[in-house]
Amino acid sequence: MTTHSAINTEGKQPLALSWLNVAFFGTVHAVAIAAFWNFSWSALGVTLFLHWLFGSIGICLGYHRLLSHRSLQLSPKWLEYAIATLGALAIQGGPIFWVASHRLHHAHTEDKDKDPYSSQRGFWWSHMLWIFYPRPEFFDHENYKRFAPDLARDAYYRWLNRNFLLLQLPLGILLYVLGGWSFVIYGIFVRSVLLWHTTWLINSATHLRGYRNFQVSDNSRNLWWAAILTYGEGWHNNHHAYPNVAKAGQRWWEIDMTWWAIKLLQTAGLAKKVVMPTTKA
Repeated sequence: MTTHSAINTEGKQPLALSWLNVAFFGTVHAVAIAAFWNFSWSALGVTLFLHWLFGSIGICLGYHRLLSHRSLQLSPKWLEYAIATLGALAIQGGPIFWVASHRLHHAHTEDKDKDPYSSQRGFWWSHMLWIFYPRPEFFDHENYKRFAPDLARDAYYRWLNRNFLLLQLPLGILLYVLGGWSFVIYGIFVRSVLLWHTTWLINSATHLRGYRNFQVSDNSRNLWWAAILTYGEGWHNNHHAYPNVAKAGQRWWEIDMTWWAIKLLQTAGLAKKVVMPTTKA
């Protein structure tokens, strides 16, 4: 694969542009434009539903609060696997990759070299360029798996980490059967673009704008509109102050839709050992 080198601002090994990643994300964005000629209200509804299902339940609850921070436990085990699979359907990488990257982000927040999507490298780096210039210490499986050893020991998570992209095939077939190409375009391509950028806003915008409930060593902020778009993840200063807490919203008006799902699971006896804040904002 041909790569284009970019000078590293620290004068270290040059960053290499991954044309494969550029082509993949560029193609998905390009196909999403076809939505203008395939609009229907039902297709838009599919986009919104899958954005919530894969975003709030899959990524926010599954990949983030459950697997990355172990803010709660789910029982039976198949339920944990099912929610992690929803996260894999978001096309944000396999669970081992996602969790390892996020744990590194918390361990070395905003460090230009050790944080995969450090905001100190600028808005666009933390938003998406870190994916276009993949550094081997964060993208090579043998390197990143060390930071998610609990998942790397699990056979299902190893399989899901390798094959998460293949899940789009049965999803695409199901969407086509239910609503034709309109559902496929909106349910896969439009949904992916919207979910990517809303998720990436947590890496970029919430380290630049917003208010702080807690004085922490990094520049994490609470950003209300990002919280709405990401089902509660935008209360990022709260999260960096207490990363293992299952509830991101601290004040009464800090709406956290993902917490509502966790509370429902807890009420049903499916979520246990739910970590709650010990300090109020």
